[in-house]
Amino acid sequence: MSDTLSETILELCHAVGPAKSICPTDAAKAFAEKRGEDELGWRNHLSLVRRQAVALALEGRLVIYRKGKPVDPEDFRGVYRLGVPRAD
Repeated sequence: MSDTLSETILELCHAVGPAKSICPTDAAKAFAEKRGEDELGWRNHLSLVRRQAVALALEGRLVIYRKGKPVDPEDFRGVYRLGVPRAD
């Protein structure tokens, strides 16, 4: 079981594979559950998920998608999803 948010995000993304993506709330909920937090504790982690996703994307380990297309990790707004890089 992972104990860092980065590991949790990457585990979930790899579990769905490169053809799919996850919602940031999925990562926040999984992380909160691993920490034994109550059912609403995940909300406290949403901003951390975003920051960690940006860091992972800048390292090339993760892709941030908006409307199904990769976006610049340093310049995106609105609803987004997370996935592993696709081998196109």
